[in-house]
Amino acid sequence: FEQPSEFKRMQERPELHYQVGVTPEGVEVPRSLVDAEMQDKLAGFGQESRPIMPKGADPKWRYMWRIGPRPFDGWKERMDSWGFKMVNAIQVVAEMAAVGFGLPKDAFTELMLQGPHLLAPTGSDLARHGQKGVVFAGYHYDLNFLTIHGRSRFPGLNIWLRNGEKVEVKVPVGCLLIQTGKQIEWLTAGECIAGMHEVVVTDRTLEAIKLASEQGRSLWRVSSTLFAHIASDAVLKPLGHFADSP
Repeated sequence: FEQPSEFKRMQERPELHYQVGVTPEGVEVPRSLVDAEMQDKLAGFGQESRPIMPKGADPKWRYMWRIGPRPFDGWKERMDSWGFKMVNAIQVVAEMAAVGFGLPKDAFTELMLQGPHLLAPTGSDLARHGQKGVVFAGYHYDLNFLTIHGRSRFPGLNIWLRNGEKVEVKVPVGCLLIQTGKQIEWLTAGECIAGMHEVVVTDRTLEAIKLASEQGRSLWRVSSTLFAHIASDAVLKPLGHFADSP
């Protein structure tokens, strides 16, 4: 992420809707900025549970890498190695969730076969945008099945519980975080709601910036995000007993 912008933009592919290669800062617009219905809902939240409202497009960079057999040389092995580990973790959790919901163990993982999973390392330059309240990823949910993250080098992720309570995420060292996306909401008839979240500069972020500066470490906030998807030709409908949900 610390490469010059001109170099990074060589892999910018807006004609493919940024679904492969680099997505520069200032491209992704959070839903909360343009969705009047969502804004009305947020207006009903208590002040302590409201997300920080962004003033424009997210000032974050993202790099998309599709996980799966691809005929490219270079750093494919490194990207795929980490990506497959993330997909494997998702598959284990998906099997556990299926069993917990009273569905066949492979109810979710069978639908994931040949899915367009995307490893999407996401970087934000705290040297430029490290001011309290800066929104790197505005209040939104993910459209995929499940999203998994490694522990970021800097805090700043907030999530919302089902009751509307806002919670600052603290991922323990050596652990991964999984968030629900819209596809599992459809498959479970709303039993699992797509998780709302945001990434902003908080007091804890500022403390981490100060420490990193003192230690001479990079001020890029990088998260190793992977978006796991249901296969594109699978039908998204409530599974098993969820089909009888009201």
